[in-house]
Amino acid sequence: MQFTRENILAELSQRTSASTLVAERFKNLSVEQLNYKKSPASWSILECLEHLNLYGDFYIPHLSQIVANAQPAPSKELFKTGWLGNYFANSMIPKQGQIVNKMNTFKDKNPANSALTVATLDKFLSQQAQLSQLLEKASNLDLNGNRCPITLTRFMRLKLGDTFRFFVYHIERHILQATNVLK
Repeated sequence: MQFTRENILAELSQRTSASTLVAERFKNLSVEQLNYKKSPASWSILECLEHLNLYGDFYIPHLSQIVANAQPAPSKELFKTGWLGNYFANSMIPKQGQIVNKMNTFKDKNPANSALTVATLDKFLSQQAQLSQLLEKASNLDLNGNRCPITLTRFMRLKLGDTFRFFVYHIERHILQATNVLK
């Protein structure tokens, strides 16, 4: 797949804004509601957000470093997804408002049964603001040539554009999961 840099970054910015708006609505809930679980095996809203925070703790610093050090790219450059990056991104994105491709998380990214407070929500919103800024700063950068490590293995790196896609779609996936806790 290929996209103009402007179009893919606009889409990812819009998705990030939408996820942020949903999370901001969670501020109207009590701590008990934020920690409510449908079943012992399911995650609460705060556990969904803490899971995202754990990924943000990995990706935000890497993305920040890449964006700070990247060279500008030609203005009309197209972003072409890599096959692996496209696979990872597409496996995360919800389809028609449903989470597809259910999967288990890594043990170090599983917040189940953690003692969580509203600080988890605040941290998530802070990370969303940082992500929005990074997407904005990437508007003139090479999304193809700059590469970012991934949590799966430090030996593999995805294109900057694919990393942004994976990260934003992963957030959208778990925001939908958190929203479903309320239903």
